[in-house]
Amino acid sequence: MGPITITIQSDFGYVLLVVISTWILNNWLAMQVMKARKKYEVQYPKLYSDNCHEFNCVQRAHQNTLENIPLFLVLLLLGGIKFPRLSALFGVIYLASRVVYAYGYYTGDPSKRNRGVFGYLGYFGLVIINILFAISLLGWI
Repeated sequence: MGPITITIQSDFGYVLLVVISTWILNNWLAMQVMKARKKYEVQYPKLYSDNCHEFNCVQRAHQNTLENIPLFLVLLLLGGIKFPRLSALFGVIYLASRVVYAYGYYTGDPSKRNRGVFGYLGYFGLVIINILFAISLLGWI
C-alpha cells in the first residue's frame, strides 16, 4: 500500500476549540483543589488527606480527570482528522460530563460522581470514529 495524504479540514478548528476547552477544564479543576487545600488546611506535598474526606473528593475529581485526559486528547485529535465535527461534539459531551462528575464528587458523596456517566457516550463515540478512521485508512471500507 502506498502513502496516504491526509487533509485537515477547516472544521478541524472545532476540535482545536475542544482542546483549548480541555485546558480550561483542567485549570478550573486545579483551582478547586487549591481552594480546598486552603479551606481544609491540607498542606503540600500531600496529595490526599488522612482525615478530610471532603478534600479527598475534590482532589479525586481532578486526579481522575488527569488520568483520562491523555487518551481523550489522542482520540479527539485523531478522530478529528476524519470526522472533525463529530469528534468535537463527542469531545464537548465528554468535557461537560467531567464538570457534572466533579460537582457530584464535591458533594462529599462519591456515588454522586456517577451523574457524569453520560460522558461515556462522548468517550466511546471517539473510540468508534477512530476505529472507522483506521479501517478507512486500511482500505477495508
